[in-house]
Amino acid sequence: MDQSHVELLYTWLDETAELIGEEIDLSYLELLPLAGELLLEGSPSTDYSESLQGKLSDKIKGIQIENFKKEEIRKGLQLAILKGMKGSTQQQHLITPDSVAIFMGYLIQKVLGEQETVRLFDPATGTANLLTAIINQMEQSVEVYGSEVDPTLIQLGLLNANLQKSEVEFFHQDSLRPLLLEPVDVAVADLPVGYYPDDLQAANYKLKADEGHSYAHHLFIEQTLHYVKEGGYSLFLIPNFLFDSDQSEQLHAFLQENVHIVGVLQLPESMFKNEKFGKSIFIVQKKGQDTKAPQQALMAKLPSFQNAKAMNDMVNQINDWFKSERTS
Repeated sequence: MDQSHVELLYTWLDETAELIGEEIDLSYLELLPLAGELLLEGSPSTDYSESLQGKLSDKIKGIQIENFKKEEIRKGLQLAILKGMKGSTQQQHLITPDSVAIFMGYLIQKVLGEQETVRLFDPATGTANLLTAIINQMEQSVEVYGSEVDPTLIQLGLLNANLQKSEVEFFHQDSLRPLLLEPVDVAVADLPVGYYPDDLQAANYKLKADEGHSYAHHLFIEQTLHYVKEGGYSLFLIPNFLFDSDQSEQLHAFLQENVHIVGVLQLPESMFKNEKFGKSIFIVQKKGQDTKAPQQALMAKLPSFQNAKAMNDMVNQINDWFKSERTS
């Protein structure tokens, strides 16, 4: 990957968004899809003033996006999105860290083994950074689906996929409502944490709260598993307090009934400003006729992603674990 391409795309998107923002009063995150659209269309919209059309035409001549690799595009756009999210108070306007997204992609390859065609689903797509980082690592033929309720985030997700020429079918809806989706082989989600405001919809779930609002992160786990095939896998990015909350007994019982716990990998504490915001990767397999629980779940505390030697040792241990599980 050419880092200069990443920086070039970031600078181009940043300057072009600011340019459009001089004429259209939108937030930076809402301007980014308009900037990105120029790269896809190759010419500015006639809705813009003649003066702006001229400036944008000059910008388009200054970049050849077809010469960029997928990961260069993903990372360049990610930098622009991160600038737009800086100081954002909205919990959903956060992005899955690159190192975590890439590590989850590696884990998906491990759970899938030698499966050649894969249906993949992310019910909390956001800007599709996690989803496209995973797609870019997959060696299999893959059908990809994503769902996102936030209109700005889904526009950014769509732009992300289109610029990388990754085929993703997006659902723009509340992911906790029924989806028109056939069961998938594997699901991945950076779980939205907090309360779900729609008590009427929550009442359809086994993991609904006995009183008051239900936890969105619990409902997302149940909903995701509903759209995973028997024997299929789900990888969730969960808050470390998931199993210690006031509704955790319900969650334990639900998981025991429906899944085999494959593993829990705690992310390095150094990634989080405060340990109460710490997260882990939670891997489960949906129970089926021919499934069985691992002899011993994969439990580990991950070292810093910046410590190459320790990380390499950890990957070797995880590889050995999968090898021994498959031969047992």
